[in-house]
Amino acid sequence: MVTSLFLIGCLATATLSLQEVSSKLTPLDWWQTSIFYQIYPRSFKDVNGDGIGDLKGIIRKLNYLKNLGVGAIWLSPIYKSPMADFGYDISDFRDIEPVFGTITDFNNLRAETTAKNIKLVLDFVPNHSSNEHIWFQKSVDKISPYTDYYVWRDAKIINGARHPPTNWLSDFGGSAWEWNEKRQQYYFHQFAIQQADLNYRNPLVVEEMKNVLRYWIERGVDGFRMDAIPYLFESIDLRDEPLANDYQEHEPTDHTYLNHTLTLDQPETYDLVFQFRALLDSYKLLDGYTRVMMTECYSPLEKLVQYYGNTTRRGANFPFNFLPIERLSRQSNARDFANVIREWESAKPKEAWGNWVIGNHDNKRPASRFDAEFIDGLHMLNLLLPGTAITYNGDELGMEDSFIRWDQTVDPQAINVGPKRYQQFSRDFPRSPFQWDSSPNAGFTTNLYSWLPVNPNYWFKNLAVERKDKRSHLNVYKALAKLRQTATIQRGDLDVYDLSEWVLCFVRSYGDHPTYIVVMNIGSEIEYADILSIRPTMPEQLNVYTASANSGHPPGTTVNTDKILLKPKEALTLSTVELSLVHDHIKLNGNLDLDWNLARRNASNIAGFPLEVLDDEEEWEETED
Repeated sequence: MVTSLFLIGCLATATLSLQEVSSKLTPLDWWQTSIFYQIYPRSFKDVNGDGIGDLKGIIRKLNYLKNLGVGAIWLSPIYKSPMADFGYDISDFRDIEPVFGTITDFNNLRAETTAKNIKLVLDFVPNHSSNEHIWFQKSVDKISPYTDYYVWRDAKIINGARHPPTNWLSDFGGSAWEWNEKRQQYYFHQFAIQQADLNYRNPLVVEEMKNVLRYWIERGVDGFRMDAIPYLFESIDLRDEPLANDYQEHEPTDHTYLNHTLTLDQPETYDLVFQFRALLDSYKLLDGYTRVMMTECYSPLEKLVQYYGNTTRRGANFPFNFLPIERLSRQSNARDFANVIREWESAKPKEAWGNWVIGNHDNKRPASRFDAEFIDGLHMLNLLLPGTAITYNGDELGMEDSFIRWDQTVDPQAINVGPKRYQQFSRDFPRSPFQWDSSPNAGFTTNLYSWLPVNPNYWFKNLAVERKDKRSHLNVYKALAKLRQTATIQRGDLDVYDLSEWVLCFVRSYGDHPTYIVVMNIGSEIEYADILSIRPTMPEQLNVYTASANSGHPPGTTVNTDKILLKPKEALTLSTVELSLVHDHIKLNGNLDLDWNLARRNASNIAGFPLEVLDDEEEWEETED
């Protein structure tokens, strides 16, 4: 008892000293230190047995997400919807789609995430509504004030025949104009014909959508991922758009056939984004708590970074950085990777917070776009580069795309282009159900059928299998998630090197704190990495913190800094301190920024007790649902 009391007192003294040091620095906000985990609700977990994921399924799996290291979950749309585009065609912005549950289920989810200190972020879809929304139905009938809630235009009459007002194309293919017989006008739709674009030149529409944000904030959500932001405005001048430079490589009905100078990233769009941010910040003025705003923008980089805001007005906390998705593939070499990192870091405003996205519900999974063996290296990039990390559900396991036959296809974008080209456009492949275990349908549902087929590899690639393997993709991911808690990763400097054509290296350093080095072989043959050649002050040996599942260098071992053998697709996270001290670094720092030497002196110089007194064994096992 005396020893226990003595230790408690010593630990309290150490904690006080650490707090004194950390108080000198401004703490990072929750959205800067959290891993954001995207959940596609239809595919995550089905509890009621209808073959479609639901809110109760998300609640059931929150313990898994907490233990994974997730700080925030972002849900793809859960609002009431006819499901023409699986939730992105919204018929009621303030209600829950019955296939996912009820508002009571949402309230329960909010309560459970709060209890587990997991933030809850919703998808906000401002560009359009379903054509079954009451606003649209009243707009068709020209019932005030809804007459101009949508973008309506008269037909162009050529030789007595009716034609769309312009040549503008839908992102899903074909004309972006759809004739409405009752109103005798065309309405504009950037996506499916069931997704009518809202008219943000009407102040009433702006206020309606701001009220939607207010509604969900007051229900306790922690922020929004804002969908399809570049599409919010189109030129008021009804001119045709010019052909794309490479138009001959595309079908005339493809969105990529035109250069979208009049329908994307219009000047008014930035102003509206700034208005949305001001609304979210108005709540922070009341309670001091940040509601995050993330924007989806597949825009040219020089336009994308403008969504951060300017010297007078704030925009997104961060627009998604899709460069790893747009610019990199299995054909890329180390220089390609290095250039993408450097380009992002130099393009964003100096004080802006970065982010990294390697996968989502709209793109082929990273394990399929690159190589299943390379997924750990991709996670090292995603989780250890400066900024916020976003992970799509299942990528932590290295889940791969599930092949969906034409007769099984449900994605409207794929259906629109027909059976010969659907694979090029289909978003069904990365949306297959989460692979929980090796039971029928991967433990996703008790139904005989799921809404999309489960990947046939689920019998060996699933959570239950990977939990038991310390070298699995899952456990590599968890180790990286823990390393994100250190000040070096949260605040440290970044240096990027292409050591050879196929070997990429980046270094994170922060004052006297341990330095972390990531090195990976992107190629398909054995390579040697010489880190001393670019960092001659490094120790002669470095410690392996974690390694890809295919690595011959297990955690806890050392490598010679001037000659590291790397198998094809092998990736290592190395440290300048021993593995046990890295765990101390994680435990002592948390979200704090401390002088490393002072922190260790405070912790270890307690009446002769070694630092290990503070170092409980890491708990890697999941908590049961």
